[in-house]
Amino acid sequence: MLPTRAELRILRVLWDLGQATVEEVVSHPHSAPRPNYKTIQTLLRIMEQKGFVRHVNRGRVFVFVPRVSRDEVGKLSVRNLLEQNFGGSPSELMVNLLEANPVDESELEQLETLIRNYRAQRKESAR
Repeated sequence: MLPTRAELRILRVLWDLGQATVEEVVSHPHSAPRPNYKTIQTLLRIMEQKGFVRHVNRGRVFVFVPRVSRDEVGKLSVRNLLEQNFGGSPSELMVNLLEANPVDESELEQLETLIRNYRAQRKESAR
């Protein structure tokens, strides 16, 4: 399950800070415009039920910690996009990505290098 857009904003704050109270989430620059305290508190409780965050007690204050990494959410988002929009075809995704945005020569070289490295890794792990 993917986090909603609002949950993702909160996760970005938690990833940046490592852990945070509701007040720290509300006052973080990524939270601009400043959200309502009760809204963030409610969202964090929902996120806890979904398994995205957990809390620890610091005195009378709850401190929230992410249970999912930025990388995990990123990979899940790409898999979801791939399935929903491109029929599971990585090449369709890549073609659309390249056609939708201008890509300069250095970025194309980076992509080619990533593909070559990926192929080499696959060959190594197949042995």
